[in-house]
Amino acid sequence: MSDETTIAVVAMASAALTMALGAVGAAIGESRIGAAAMDALARQPDEASSITRTLFVSLAMVESTAIFCLVIALILLFANPFTTAVGG
Repeated sequence: MSDETTIAVVAMASAALTMALGAVGAAIGESRIGAAAMDALARQPDEASSITRTLFVSLAMVESTAIFCLVIALILLFANPFTTAVGG
């Protein structure tokens, strides 16, 4: 197996692992945020607008982690800096 092939296989596996961990982490975080928001709404229905606003900001921050993982995976797949170091 050539060096380019090895780098490509490792990059694909790394991209898959990055996306898997990023997606699972974001899903767990979003589900915990949603459950906490539902609990807060059940306890304080008068504060629904404030809770909802905070909910959406928190969800956006947690989702950004998955987006960063996607960017890293795309860089590994399509703009891998290690391929030019070996390819020559």
